[in-house]
Amino acid sequence: MHTRSTTLTCAAAAVLAAAPIAPAAANAQSGAENGQWRYYGGDAGSTRYAPLDQINPDNVTDLEIAWRWQAANFGPQPEFNYRTTPLMVDGVLYATAGYRRTVVAIDAGTGETLWTYRLHEGDRAAPRRNSGRGVAWWESPGVAPRIFLVTPGFQLVALDAATGRPVPDFGDGGVVELRLGLGRELDLIDAPIGSSSPPIVVDDVIVVGSALPSGSAPRSRTMPPGHVRGYDAFTGELRWTFHTIPQPGEFGHETWEDGSWEYTGNAAVWTALSADPELGYVYLPVELGTGDYYGGHRPGDNLFSQSIVALDAETGERVWHFQTVRHGIWDYDPPAAPVLADLVVDGREIPAVALITKQTFTFVFDRQTGEPVWPIEERPVPQTDVPGERTAPTQPFPTKPPPYDRQGVDPADLIDFTPELRAEAEEILSQLHYGPLYEPPTVPVEGGTQGTLMVPGSLGGANWPGGALDPESGYLYVQSATGPSVISLINEPEVSDMDYIRGGGLRLRQGGGPQGLPLFKPPWGRITAIDLNEGEIAWQVPNGDAPDYVKDHPALEGIDVGRTGRPDRGGLLVTRTLLFAGEGGGMFAAFGSGGNRFRAHDKASGEMLAEIELPANQTGLPMTYMHEGRQYIVVAVGARRHPAELVALALPE
Repeated sequence: MHTRSTTLTCAAAAVLAAAPIAPAAANAQSGAENGQWRYYGGDAGSTRYAPLDQINPDNVTDLEIAWRWQAANFGPQPEFNYRTTPLMVDGVLYATAGYRRTVVAIDAGTGETLWTYRLHEGDRAAPRRNSGRGVAWWESPGVAPRIFLVTPGFQLVALDAATGRPVPDFGDGGVVELRLGLGRELDLIDAPIGSSSPPIVVDDVIVVGSALPSGSAPRSRTMPPGHVRGYDAFTGELRWTFHTIPQPGEFGHETWEDGSWEYTGNAAVWTALSADPELGYVYLPVELGTGDYYGGHRPGDNLFSQSIVALDAETGERVWHFQTVRHGIWDYDPPAAPVLADLVVDGREIPAVALITKQTFTFVFDRQTGEPVWPIEERPVPQTDVPGERTAPTQPFPTKPPPYDRQGVDPADLIDFTPELRAEAEEILSQLHYGPLYEPPTVPVEGGTQGTLMVPGSLGGANWPGGALDPESGYLYVQSATGPSVISLINEPEVSDMDYIRGGGLRLRQGGGPQGLPLFKPPWGRITAIDLNEGEIAWQVPNGDAPDYVKDHPALEGIDVGRTGRPDRGGLLVTRTLLFAGEGGGMFAAFGSGGNRFRAHDKASGEMLAEIELPANQTGLPMTYMHEGRQYIVVAVGARRHPAELVALALPE
């Protein structure tokens, strides 16, 4: 039994009902069209690009706050990690807010609330209970435009975009149960599966991913599978299911040895999706199977975990795939939506798709065929000595573009601002197992090493904010962090029935290094421009000043540490003339990250042109649009002592 609440002002309903229906974007690589922002990533190809230039290098320093929309009253606790990215269609923003993921419609020019909707889900488990990253928009001739929401309790809701009311002939009164149809019997109340990311709609098919609890210490080797499904946008009927863990007789089934396909879960798409509407393809960035750091219960390469998979959105049939990590044990999930680009490489026109990764590789493919744009080499990697584990002998390494952040541990990279700090960093390193990229996790040894130091760590590198593409130049922009992790494996039968899970052990507390400073030299955060036509790095700059805890640290008194960058999860936005980048929420809170600066860069060189102060740090990804002749940039912000809100920036009227 579903109960729902919707609020709507009569005036707002009239405005929305009278709004003209604009045609859907036709080209996934043109960016957000007609001054609107119809997809989570701006367009179906997740370029995060808008060909707008009212805000430009000559006036960007004049940006001011045009309006603010408060999310403090949505849910039992004001969220500081407010991850939504609004859509904007015909003068209305659509976003999510609060712990219970309320959908809100907001006037694009004033910030006035037009309607709200929330599904009351009672005691349903919500492993990803947060604001969510947003919603999806859909329209079709003869049908009122719809908003699609995936709730914290894993239900798909269709709303009338004009009123916020559930569409009565979609599913059960506007709601589809997503815990059914996964091929295993799941408890509809307690099953640990949900999602934080919006679906994507291709033609009239809603493609839905999922997410499970953290895989670092799963309570069981038996978890729900993360199969991807397509639903009819008119009726909510299930159209197809793509088994990310292949079933008997399906391609890739043999890569799950010893019957592990029957009980292993995850292999979900927890992050955002991309699509090419002209081809009718949807691109899946598939995560790891259960669990993150030990794969002894799932021997084999484990297709399609940690792969990019292209599906025919109409049928759900696999067109092509590429596995970026075989038999993963490093939590190196593809963290963000693949980015579509139209390239010219050595004189060849290539419709491409680029996948950034936590391990700082960029894999680039022909998006029609899956053929790599540049060779990808199989190279030997270190092997495990953990009982029961069997690692893949090789892993794929793209020859181009180069990595955009550090990979592996080199003692020469340890912090060396002073001899004393360097000596302390060496002492920390001596307690850890380390090596190149793909050094396996280890079991702590009494009197010996206390786990494996991974660089990048399990949080990346890059993460869910992903990249942004400038279709004019072919530059792919990525914001990344040097974020090390220590992974130690323990056997804890009271916690999990797995042989090994991640243990407490030695953790990189505070900055991870001596006296709470970072373990490695700066930069600790970067913005990188990758020229996808050449397969080379065009430019790279630190993504901000040193955190205050570094600049004010007594061990660094009298030392100018320079512009170090920060390990932030900042989102990017590209326009015709500028690249925008926020400082973000901070990949590691103890690093002192989470500044409140929003910067404009010259997109050709990386030069910083303006620095705008926000009310709090950026937590969602920025978007931009035109409304009544005025360009706006909207970004979600929040902090532990600052309730979440949307902030709209514009030039003075």
